[in-house]
This record gives sequence, C-alpha cells and structure tokens, in this order.
Amino acid sequence: MACRFSELVVNCRDPEALAAFWAAVLDYRVLGREDDGGVEIGPEAGFGGAAPTLVFAPVPDPAPGRARLHIDLNATDRDQDAELERLLGLGATPADVGQTGDEGWHVLADPEGNEFCLLRRRLDPL
Repeated sequence: MACRFSELVVNCRDPEALAAFWAAVLDYRVLGREDDGGVEIGPEAGFGGAAPTLVFAPVPDPAPGRARLHIDLNATDRDQDAELERLLGLGATPADVGQTGDEGWHVLADPEGNEFCLLRRRLDPL
C-alpha cells in the first residue's frame, strides 16, 4: 500500500490573507477554519479529492531562512507569460534564489515571502 499526498501545511503570520492569495492562484475555495485561526483551502471536491488541500497555520514567527519545500505551478488555461502576469497582479513578487535567467520557469514569492515556481508546461485542469 502507498500513501497519498492529501494536504500541505504552511506556517504563516496571517492565515486569512495567505489563504486568500493561494485560493485565487489555484482557483481553490475555503474549506474550513480552525479555532486557532488556521484556514484550509482546496478544490471544489474538498479534502481527499484528486488535488491536495493547503492548510495555513498561524505561528507568530515562521522559521527564518530558505524554505526546504516549495510549490511548483503549471498554468492550465493560458501560457506561462499570461499566468506570470496574473500571479504578479495577485501579489506575487519575483524572487532570486540564484537562477541564471536561462531556466524555463519563474521563481516567485507569495505575500509572506514563501517561494514557488511557475513552470513552462501547461497542464489540463483536474
């Protein structure tokens, strides 16, 4: 038997704001809120569907330094340049992690500085 990737937990200062950003990026919706201020977002199918959910957990000071994990994204209904423009409009910012400029992806940061990549290949929506 194997495991399934069901959710990713992101420690952050402002779960509501970060959940709103990532919900707009991924076309997710709020699935639930916890008493501690945590917010879970996911696809319409909810937890346990084909795509994992994201849980934004409140912490006073997220760990400093470079993250050990990051999210890779692929556009589903537009090319990479158009998706990059959309993500920047939502509040993403370009991030420099030492890339040369010849990569086929863009490195960005969400509003709290969490790095993620926008890859070139377009995928079909789920």
